[in-house]
Amino acid sequence: MPEVIVTNFNRNFTGVSATAAGVVRQQARTRDLALVGHPLPGCPDPISLAEARRQSRTPPPGRPFTIWHVRRNTEMRAALWARDVLRLPIRIVFTSAAQRRHSAFPRWLISRMDAVIATTEAAATFVPHVRAVVPHGVDCAAFTPAGDRAAAWAGTGYPGAAGIATIGRIRPEKGTDRFVKAMLNLLPDHPDLTALVIGRAAPSDQNFLNDLKSQIAEAHLSDRLLFPGEIPAQRLPALLRALSAVVQLPRYEGYGMAPLEAMASGVPFVATDAGYYRSFTSQGRAGLIVPEDDPEAAAIALSDMLTDKARHTRMARDARSTAETHFSIQAEADGITAVYDQLWSES
Repeated sequence: MPEVIVTNFNRNFTGVSATAAGVVRQQARTRDLALVGHPLPGCPDPISLAEARRQSRTPPPGRPFTIWHVRRNTEMRAALWARDVLRLPIRIVFTSAAQRRHSAFPRWLISRMDAVIATTEAAATFVPHVRAVVPHGVDCAAFTPAGDRAAAWAGTGYPGAAGIATIGRIRPEKGTDRFVKAMLNLLPDHPDLTALVIGRAAPSDQNFLNDLKSQIAEAHLSDRLLFPGEIPAQRLPALLRALSAVVQLPRYEGYGMAPLEAMASGVPFVATDAGYYRSFTSQGRAGLIVPEDDPEAAAIALSDMLTDKARHTRMARDARSTAETHFSIQAEADGITAVYDQLWSES
């Protein structure tokens, strides 16, 4: 019987999925673990929810109960049903990244958790039962710097001599419009640079996307500001290491993995002061924070970084070092394991 059951009920590969996958890959090396729901790259094949319940009827050898680790509302509901209605011997751990007050029903769900892990100090102020603050980490073995960035970019097949990107759902909250405005300022002065918007728009945001494409067309930059859609998780490391910068300008972000994955890839970033981005910057050595709603400032910061080759090289090196030293996936897995051990020891 597994010691830990990790749920993944979203068929789409989201930021939550990416963080869960990184931790599960680490945990599966050292403990008996089962994944429930939809597959995650590099993780054990998932079992069904019914099978997870069956395997949780009896505590695992040497443990007083099975731990279910959940990250979404639907997953909390399933775990609560298993614990409180089916009376299975389980305890529930929830990871919370949101840096804002949850709505009423999620607040009630979270209040029923046995332990909560917050990803930041700010997130910890919005939820009860916090046992630890454990920042998300990045897999520095999967995300690695390019030996030759120019050759890596050429290998992507995109035009130009170098590339930058923003990564995430195409919608106002993620600041896709801010990125586009910054690129309309930046690209005319950097003719060899190509910009990518990596992600997709939900049907409800299709008009937002169409408006952005119209602005780009009017600026005659449709061949240099591209929308390749979502990139499969297994292809993302190769693309990231080929970039010269990652740009994230959201209006809100709970945590934000894109700059961290870029840093592990030896790629510095420019971002607004959202999520955990400021902590990633290493006081400006790995990334730069720019003002809210000032795309021109973002363009200037990027231009200064990219044109100063020595500075860019130094920031790329420091970005990788910061990711390895302070934000490794192993450190996150260790922090989560400490919460599991605390729960088991209390029984």
